[in-house]
Amino acid sequence: MGCFTFIKVMMILFNLVIFLSGGTLLGVGIWVKVDGQSFVNIFGALSSSVLQIVNVSYVLIVIGAILLIIGFLGCYGAQKESKCLLMMFFSVVLIIFIAEVAVAVVALVYTTLAESLLTAVVTPVLKEQYGKDPTFTQIWNTTMTEVHCCGLNNYTDFDNSYYYKKNGFYPPQCCGSPGSCNATLAAQRNVTGCFDQVLEEIRTNAGVAGGVAAGIGALEIAAMAVSMYLYCRLDAK
Repeated sequence: MGCFTFIKVMMILFNLVIFLSGGTLLGVGIWVKVDGQSFVNIFGALSSSVLQIVNVSYVLIVIGAILLIIGFLGCYGAQKESKCLLMMFFSVVLIIFIAEVAVAVVALVYTTLAESLLTAVVTPVLKEQYGKDPTFTQIWNTTMTEVHCCGLNNYTDFDNSYYYKKNGFYPPQCCGSPGSCNATLAAQRNVTGCFDQVLEEIRTNAGVAGGVAAGIGALEIAAMAVSMYLYCRLDAK
């Protein structure tokens, strides 16, 4: 039973770490939801780009909640030697693993579709809120200034926007220089959209991202294997 006890202890400790990590992410998600600007100030320009493309607060809250559930099922299930909880742990991790593989495949194959969906969702909000909502405007200004980009796709995202109707010109970042930015100058400068800049950052760090993804996948497979080992050994006890 020495091997069983050792694996049981490792399972408990591993899932305790997951549980605490989930609690941390949940806390950060709530923080971003309550005060997104301070998140941008601490983590920099790229974080502000991501903050506009995906709702980081909800993503972190959901991931944190899932990790809390997984950590609880694995830790408590191993401690109490509960076959029901261990099987639930295995099932949840398997579902997440399959979902991650599916999302990765879709992201790699349908990047253009993802861009179209983001454009359909983000651009109308940008047109309506930029120049009207101070926090929203500040975050986008930080993004466009530090990342050297304009809008989600390009300067045309601001056509017929609240900002353009009010001021009669585009944000200065769309011309890459201070002062009034009219359509002619914006077209000549053709500053890249923030979506393309974020994609470029992802491609630049693709090796690191791939390594992290592979590591997470390996941990998930190991967790499933350990939980099934404990489940099967409980039958023999």
